[in-house]
Amino acid sequence: MSLSLNQRTTKRWSVAEAVEGCVRHGLEAVGLWREEVAEQGLAESVKLVRDAGLRVSSLCRGGFLTTPADPAPGTTGPAQGGTARRAALDDNRRAIDEAAELGAACLVMVVGGLPGVRPGEPLPSEPLSADPDGVRRPFSRDLAGAREQVAEALEVLAPYAGERGVKLALEPLHPVYCADRAVLSTLAQAVDLCLPYPEEQVGVVVDTFHVWWDPRLFEEIARAGRRIASYQVCDFLQPLPADVLLGRGMMGDGVIDFPPITRAVAAAGYTGDVEVEIFNADVWAADPDEIVATMKHRYAQVVSP
Repeated sequence: MSLSLNQRTTKRWSVAEAVEGCVRHGLEAVGLWREEVAEQGLAESVKLVRDAGLRVSSLCRGGFLTTPADPAPGTTGPAQGGTARRAALDDNRRAIDEAAELGAACLVMVVGGLPGVRPGEPLPSEPLSADPDGVRRPFSRDLAGAREQVAEALEVLAPYAGERGVKLALEPLHPVYCADRAVLSTLAQAVDLCLPYPEEQVGVVVDTFHVWWDPRLFEEIARAGRRIASYQVCDFLQPLPADVLLGRGMMGDGVIDFPPITRAVAAAGYTGDVEVEIFNADVWAADPDEIVATMKHRYAQVVSP
């Protein structure tokens, strides 16, 4: 397994700067984000990574497949469930097409939280409320129904991805994100959703921040086997910051014991890149070249088995 820089770790870097940084530091792979690819331009991003001889270890992200049910009769507007669900599927098709163009090893899928619950925003005061634009926006407490929506969306997206040679990588997130980002909280849930599909179409992400706590982790890594499409690492900080999204730290700065997880992922048959993905205000404020240098050192000292 080789080390890869996930672009979000050096958030200030554009695609061009991230590619140049990887080359400068002797890395062979980079994980890209759709927003930055769009800013750089898809065709230009493809050219940059190919000219540099880099692999694209992942494209982040597709997903957010859970949408509110159709509002009450007479309600109109873009928040209608049918419209929102079609829009979500269309956006994921575009993400698959982008991953195919980039030759990405996988498209990371953050599947979405409870329908109508938006990351970083307060809940509507009532189960059916109005946005400032006057459109009534529902939210749902139906967790089982949200997970069913994810399964239904995969029935549409997995064949589309397979036709384009793209592997969808379902990422279970720590349970603290269940409401607003991912109704998949365990690796077991993600593996179960994969099983109806060929392994070249749908796999899973093993992200240490999200799964280190799971008492079934090593059993599920073994069960995932060659369906492991991405191995992402960062540490779980204590105490967590007020914005728990930014609790991802440099390896060695938190509580995770990395070598047993790395050994288990390798034993399961994963031979891809190990991607460092850090969301952290202090890391983002630091010099990106210093962050990459530290990342390389900590990978060798802390993460490698």
